[in-house]
Amino acid sequence: MLILASRSPRRIDLLNRAGVEFEIKPSDSDETPVPGETPEEQALRLATVKAVDIAEKYGQGNIVLGADTIVVIDGRTLGKPRDRAEGRQMLETLSGRPHVVITGVCIICPDGRRITKAVHSSVSFRSLSAGEIEKYLDTGEPFDRAGSYAIQGIGAFLIDRVDGSYTNVVGLPLKE
Repeated sequence: MLILASRSPRRIDLLNRAGVEFEIKPSDSDETPVPGETPEEQALRLATVKAVDIAEKYGQGNIVLGADTIVVIDGRTLGKPRDRAEGRQMLETLSGRPHVVITGVCIICPDGRRITKAVHSSVSFRSLSAGEIEKYLDTGEPFDRAGSYAIQGIGAFLIDRVDGSYTNVVGLPLKE
């Protein structure tokens, strides 16, 4: 059995759409960034910490999947906005520019073997007006999402181009 070490609605939806049978056992691991780590190192570390946490509790004879998705622009990681002002600031920063979405994935096999991978996708936003940003913030969708947007939702109108895995940008690179 596959155990997903996440409560992410996006990851759950992607696995369901792929026809994968799985259980949800979210990890409550500390997700505090470590000073000096690269965005890729951060995504891989967090995915691994989540997977190990759940594998230690429920992993006997199961496959455990941990993942963490981050948005990076100008070398800076954009997490989930704390409030509307921070969401606005993130969307203004992304407007008209490319950025990278990195998902770290860790799979722990029943024999304890770990398989890790970081998947990078480049996403280009179209230029957004202040009014478009405000209307998007009004939808509530930007909150609880790294970078303040959801490519699979209303936020699709923000996107000009995706180079790489679309499902990676959603939160779980299914092909990989």
